[in-house]
Amino acid sequence: MSNEGRSYTLRIWRQKNRNTPGKLVDYKVTNISPGSSFLEMLDLLNEDLVAKGEEAIAFDNDCREGICGMCSLTINGIPHGPERRTTVCQLHMRKFEDGAVITIEPFRAKPFPIVKDLVVDRSAFDRIIQAGGFISVRTGGVPDANAIAIPKDVADVAMDAAACIGCGACVAACKNSSAMLFTSAKASQLNRLPQGQAEKDRRVLLMISQLDKEGFGSCTNYGECQAVCPKGITLDHIAKMHRDYAVASFKNVFGKVL
Repeated sequence: MSNEGRSYTLRIWRQKNRNTPGKLVDYKVTNISPGSSFLEMLDLLNEDLVAKGEEAIAFDNDCREGICGMCSLTINGIPHGPERRTTVCQLHMRKFEDGAVITIEPFRAKPFPIVKDLVVDRSAFDRIIQAGGFISVRTGGVPDANAIAIPKDVADVAMDAAACIGCGACVAACKNSSAMLFTSAKASQLNRLPQGQAEKDRRVLLMISQLDKEGFGSCTNYGECQAVCPKGITLDHIAKMHRDYAVASFKNVFGKVL
């Protein structure tokens, strides 16, 4: 594979704010190293735009290590781009042929309104977490590691769920704009552990209620969410959350939960 600089045509969504219509605008970038990350390529484009007196393209980024979940871009129709289990910041330009046309858009979902260009407002996720992401057990100081025995299989599932970075790719990929994968992961990371059992029923009822209030769609088990998740969160968590919700709803009929 050649390490010489490459050229690309970028079709990028430009939109001044959520109340202004947007459109795709073409930009040409040249001499891009195959080892550059996708965001580094956008940085170079923005440097050129600023040097010409034009407005830089707004896009979210923070850690650039695949942890923060900020780099929410749809690349050629795929949230986070063509490489599976990879965030945009860790996607490299060697994945794209020299001379390729690359379309870059923000995540598309009604609960994720566009702020500007490629930036979307994902505060709906924060409100879902706030609705049920809590543990009321007083932990005091740092407990001994063996104070609460947790089976390895339970700990592993909880840790897998906790790997969710809240990027929103699952919502962007789903034809219903469902946030079930995100919500179930956040519920699982607490509900599976002994410390989270006290609020388990209340948590799942409140989080799903907030999910509906935010306007996310229903899950119809197509699995696009799992396919694009950069952290490999699986549909198993959605199935478990549905079971937990059914049990909690039954209890709540008798006033034993909320």
